[in-house]
Amino acid sequence: MSALRFGPDNPSATYVPHAYPEQTIDTGEATINYAVAGAPDKPALLLIPGQTESWWGYERAMDLLKDHFQAFAVDLRGQGRSSRTPGRYTADNFGNDLVRFIALAIGRPVIVSGLSSGGVITAWLSAYATPGTIRGAHYEDPPLFSSEVNTSCGQSIRQTIGPTFGLMSKYLGDQWSVGDWAGMLEASKTELPEWLSRALVPLMFGNDGQIPQRLKEYDPEWARAFWEGSVFAGCDHARMLASVKCPVLYTHHFRHVDETDGHLMGAASDLQAKRVCELVKLAGNSIDYRSFPQMPHSMHDAKPEQFAELLIEFEAKLRT
Repeated sequence: MSALRFGPDNPSATYVPHAYPEQTIDTGEATINYAVAGAPDKPALLLIPGQTESWWGYERAMDLLKDHFQAFAVDLRGQGRSSRTPGRYTADNFGNDLVRFIALAIGRPVIVSGLSSGGVITAWLSAYATPGTIRGAHYEDPPLFSSEVNTSCGQSIRQTIGPTFGLMSKYLGDQWSVGDWAGMLEASKTELPEWLSRALVPLMFGNDGQIPQRLKEYDPEWARAFWEGSVFAGCDHARMLASVKCPVLYTHHFRHVDETDGHLMGAASDLQAKRVCELVKLAGNSIDYRSFPQMPHSMHDAKPEQFAELLIEFEAKLRT
């Protein structure tokens, strides 16, 4: 076996050019890579990618948003060109990176939109960011409750995509220290539940045996942190949602609960989405819940025009 190595220490093997210029800012512990589209006289918008996604997953959406916003798309620590921080992948650290990023790079109140795990971090910012800095938050199909190992509502990560993260951690290793891509693909046929192997493996890993660019830019220690639950140590989702302090737009995409064994395909069940809305409202905030049961997980990738329209509409409502 020839181990593969990717990340900031192997830039020539890892990175490719993109449409928008990239720049970095040092937040103290982590150097955060980002790109900007739009003029500074427009409302500020922070875009937070999902797990295994780098900032450039937003490129098409940024093309549509740049006339309405100054959009900042970031690489979270452990993804893209941002720092790898072994042993330090927690929601609190991700969130505090972005609190500092807002202060240092944006410098004014901002709307935040995050996909998937980035949507959970968006929820963190809507609850715990410096008061007055978050104008509104868009939760784009986040796994709230369903990404916790011990959750207070519905399926845990053990009943969703979690085993895939366990597989990635085992065969790729923290910081690609194992790098057995071929072994992981072969093991996915026998070490994952059948429904995951059939439905999600092609989406996450592709069908041609090649490593997707977004995974080359991903530290598999993220996967271990989610599978083991350390990512949310000290960050209970229900407590976080009960602390939200701004208006929320919540888009809930494809989901299906198998009636035979209870596993969840999708980011969150209807029960979990209902609980999210209840907690945000109990905290004294408005939440605009939009159900898109046929929408793929990433609206900003699959339907960038619809994604942009929703954010433009959301910002207009915040102004009035």
